[in-house]
Amino acid sequence: MLKLVLNLFEGEKTYLFWAGLIILSLASLLLFAMIWSLRYYSLQTSSYLVNNFPQFLGAAVFILIGLYMMKSGVKKEKSLTQS
Repeated sequence: MLKLVLNLFEGEKTYLFWAGLIILSLASLLLFAMIWSLRYYSLQTSSYLVNNFPQFLGAAVFILIGLYMMKSGVKKEKSLTQS
């Protein structure tokens, strides 16, 4: 699995890749912080989830956008094959 992910990002990294990496890391940090703060709302978990649903959804969407930007920001090296 890890080899598949590493092959996905193999090649020359462009500015789009690095911008996607920053977006991915910030969205992941936000999502982790919201999940971590769930332990302080043990009595009101359902109201916390309902009130923070837009933030959870936004973080998930930005994670997907960051991954897509990282995938698009890698220039694959063309192999020269002779026939």
